[in-house]
Amino acid sequence: MDTSILTRIQSDVQNNKVMLYMKGTPVFPQCGFSAAVVAVLNNLGVDYHSENVLEDPGIRQGIKEYANWPTIPQLYVKGEFVGGCDIVREMYETGELAQVLTDAGIEVRSAA
Repeated sequence: MDTSILTRIQSDVQNNKVMLYMKGTPVFPQCGFSAAVVAVLNNLGVDYHSENVLEDPGIRQGIKEYANWPTIPQLYVKGEFVGGCDIVREMYETGELAQVLTDAGIEVRSAA
């Protein structure tokens, strides 16, 4: 993997409390899985930073290698990989995601 891409990903993940790599943008997600994760984060009222992997093929491939996770979207909280769409949705439904965010010192508007 290109070290400049790895450095950029690592910087984004470390410098944003909640970081979402997705297809499209929070305002205009370009796949259903990305839209589902955006909906979860918006429902929780969490501030997050996102990166549209469709704008940069290097980031699109690099993030898969960075997390050793083959799919997008990918959610990171306080530098830690949380998961993709199915994991995030399941954690949201059980309340575990709100707890992870709260434990990380991130304000959550509502638990579900």
